[in-house]
Amino acid sequence: MKLLDTIQYPKDLRDLSEEQLPQLTRELREFIIDIVAAKEGHLGASLGVVELTIALHYVFNTPDDKLIWDVGHQAYGHKILTGRKSRFNTNRQLGGLSGFPKRDESEFDAFGTGHSSTSVSAIVGMALAAQLKGDLDRQHIAVIGDASIASGMAFEGLNHLGVMDANVLIILNDNAIGIDPSVGALKKYLTNVKKGTAKEENLFESLNFTYEGPVDGHDLDAVIKVLRKMKKSKGPRLLHLITTKGKGLKKAEENQIVYHAPGKFDRNTGELAKPPEAAQAPKYQDVFGHSLVELAEKNNNIVGITPAMPTGSSLKYMMEAFPERAFDVGIAEQHAVTMAAGMAAEGLVPFCAIYSTFLQRAYDQLIHDVALQNLPVVFCIDRAGLVGQDGATHHGAYDLAFLRCIPNMLIFAPMNEMELRNIMFTAQQGLNQPIAIRYPRGRGTSLSWRSPFELIPIPSSRKLVEGSSIAVLSVGHPGNIVTEVLTRLGHPKEIGHFDMRFVKPLDEQQLHHIFARYKSVVTLEDGCLTGGFGSAVLEFANEHGYSQSIKRLGLPDSFIEQGTVEELQELTQIDEEAITLCLIKLLHEVR
Repeated sequence: MKLLDTIQYPKDLRDLSEEQLPQLTRELREFIIDIVAAKEGHLGASLGVVELTIALHYVFNTPDDKLIWDVGHQAYGHKILTGRKSRFNTNRQLGGLSGFPKRDESEFDAFGTGHSSTSVSAIVGMALAAQLKGDLDRQHIAVIGDASIASGMAFEGLNHLGVMDANVLIILNDNAIGIDPSVGALKKYLTNVKKGTAKEENLFESLNFTYEGPVDGHDLDAVIKVLRKMKKSKGPRLLHLITTKGKGLKKAEENQIVYHAPGKFDRNTGELAKPPEAAQAPKYQDVFGHSLVELAEKNNNIVGITPAMPTGSSLKYMMEAFPERAFDVGIAEQHAVTMAAGMAAEGLVPFCAIYSTFLQRAYDQLIHDVALQNLPVVFCIDRAGLVGQDGATHHGAYDLAFLRCIPNMLIFAPMNEMELRNIMFTAQQGLNQPIAIRYPRGRGTSLSWRSPFELIPIPSSRKLVEGSSIAVLSVGHPGNIVTEVLTRLGHPKEIGHFDMRFVKPLDEQQLHHIFARYKSVVTLEDGCLTGGFGSAVLEFANEHGYSQSIKRLGLPDSFIEQGTVEELQELTQIDEEAITLCLIKLLHEVR
């Protein structure tokens, strides 16, 4: 019988002898590999902390002692050892376990973590709460990666913690990589610490932390020993562990970027599952990346910026072609946005490539540093809309709503790859204000997307189909679903379809035409209904005294959990079937 089969909760783990733990380490790694190979998910990060995961739950009295994982994609082993092993095959699936720690999923998940660099502040808050309640013996532990600790928010937490006597242990999981390789001066410092060549005073000791390390994070005995030692100390402490992302699977160790979230693979060899042979339309982010290089070849003022996502956003193509004009600033969204503002102020044309969910972290900078000064930063907002199995922390549900209320901000959502290319071309042609271009995760619509660039008038929309009674107004990629629905319905003459493209400013001339001609209006977006595109159309109709029925289709006022994009579209009623039923009902009403 496997040792892992005897472990349901950490209390079972603590019944084992230390001599049994190496066997458990091997079994836990194999379990993670088996599940992720078949079901997909984040792989490398969790493999890298197997020894640490076991040691933490062995030494500390979780869940009474509070443990936070930052970022949560390294917490698979933690989930397996805390009562969720039997359900782990549902990880990241609709109705299953979240891919990240989640407070309402388990008492062992002390804090929800989907975005990086939040753990230090959260654990400080918990430690202060314990002090105020007179609970002075409870331990508070945060595990944070070297890429995450470089973020401004993590530094804010460390700065505060260093002048407190709170009972907090920060564990720095140093593997020199987040999703892409870590960057910046802190990485250089940590590299020198590992080499033993750091000449200056230890950074963390200078911040008043009791420091231990660096320690081999895969030496289980050493990790347990140092954790026991640090458990007896009081006040702020920092343990510096050196780990290898993907540890235990050769392919994952050799190609850490790909095996961060590799999709399905052969659990024995690590070989990735072969992609379909048929040619596919490109991903939107690849169209962005290649188009940016094309534009940069002719416009020397173009620069590219990303906060730690050069591969995911495809800014890597710009970094390869023009390394001196493309910048990975690390997990520092606020810095990325304000740095872009500084560049724009000096006459450059910054393309800031950032996921919708991460742009939320730089909202003040959007308003104060960019829009208030009307600086022409081009925000290329990737992963807009539903992103699938990463779930509620990663859906790009709110960008239309939180951008639409900002003065000076243009907002554009391309329906296909050519529209994305053309708005990028337009944005670098001397635009005198900021623009947000939002596009989804996943593939576009055409194999022949490298068409010549064309200017897009601002604002303007596209009339795709003229109708007589019902007007469907879509923004962005969901417009392609409408096209499929109308084909499915046999192109009824009553239904018109308009790709509105601009959410701000609206094409009011087109809207006046629509409200003058059509009896019913349907709006479709893959963002939240509250404050989104449909709300903008309602406001327009109210302002101009139009009284037509307006049916809004979009994401509801609730957090949407994990599942495939197709499952979540069905759940939120913006899939082909739901749109078809909506239009059939309206057809019955007008006929």
